Amino acid sequence: MDSLPSSTAKRTKHTALARPDTGEFGRHELAILGAPCGDIQALVARLLPYLAPALRVAYVDADHAAGDAASAAEDAAASPVRPVPYVAENGLSAELVDKITYRQLNLTRALDKFSQPELLAHESVVLVNGNHFRARQQVVIVDPRKPLDKKLDRLTDVRLILLAEGQTDLPAGLAGPLGAAPLPPVLRLSDTAGIAKFIRQWYQLAVPVLRGLVLAGGRSERMQTDKGALHYHSLDQRQHTAALLGEFCPDVRVSVRPDQAADLPAGLTALPDTFLNLGPLGGVLSALQADPNAAWLVLACDLPFLTRATLEHLVTNRQPARMATSFRSPWDEFPEPLVTIWEPRSYGQLLRFLSLGYSCPRKALINSDIELLAPPAPGELRNVNTPEERKAAEQELTN
Repeated sequence: MDSLPSSTAKRTKHTALARPDTGEFGRHELAILGAPCGDIQALVARLLPYLAPALRVAYVDADHAAGDAASAAEDAAASPVRPVPYVAENGLSAELVDKITYRQLNLTRALDKFSQPELLAHESVVLVNGNHFRARQQVVIVDPRKPLDKKLDRLTDVRLILLAEGQTDLPAGLAGPLGAAPLPPVLRLSDTAGIAKFIRQWYQLAVPVLRGLVLAGGRSERMQTDKGALHYHSLDQRQHTAALLGEFCPDVRVSVRPDQAADLPAGLTALPDTFLNLGPLGGVLSALQADPNAAWLVLACDLPFLTRATLEHLVTNRQPARMATSFRSPWDEFPEPLVTIWEPRSYGQLLRFLSLGYSCPRKALINSDIELLAPPAPGELRNVNTPEERKAAEQELTN
């Protein structure tokens, strides 16, 4: 069973927080290097029909028209590609342009290792021109027109080797960076379908682990008693919901207020809120803070009709490339945030909404890139919040 990151016992100046596993530009990034830039651009263009829309793909490159003239001429001669235009007025520090089919943001400020992943937080895969930028994993193209001799220090974790037209052997200089590990897969640069298949498999291997979270930290003011302690089944709702989650998640926590943790039934593991007075959002954010590299399957404790079959439908149709996978509410057609798989990238998005003064997780789902599913049994998403609803639920569940 995977465990949550542990905090160090040594006193430190700053709080020891678990950090998201992010590279230079994103969680899943590949630098492609070893060929003229035009060829790298062309490869990315060929790959997109194979990868999108299942994966949201970003591409990072430099403006070759504004760079070194000799390098730009070399790239243009090898494979002429029209550079993306850069538009900025003198005196502006930022310019946002609606191009109808896409949006263009031009900034004069420098980008750093903190702002780059933020700008690309919605993307599931980032492909990077490795001739200009680094990424923590790489795809190497063997092409005599662009020797790798001066870029060997960038080859820190090579995942794929591509042979350009006419190439059959690997350069001797690759032996050092590749080390004693098994040789990465080798494909022809022209094998677009094979390269796309590799990227899809590489992405799937990095899908975050799924942890479970029972939301039981509410004050149950309408019910006038703790909703998590109610019995509709053989166990109370905290235990029952945790048992449902345990069939799909290697680790299940119960989100509670700090003062509730000691009162949990035996066998349950508390995850006390660290984001206080924010309702359900506080519980979700506290889980993402505890492990920002996991996806969290979140269930409210007041769903006595929810069954394993409905939960299995959600997990089976999970889309890790989206911010979240959620059910459409049968009552208002909006996403149901308390029966949702929140992917790691949702952490920053929820914090962004919080910084704008919004503590509603549903609003974040409505305004984000999510997978929205029709529930197989809509009635199972029914919340039970009042004594009258509780009485009716108990009658239905015993019949």
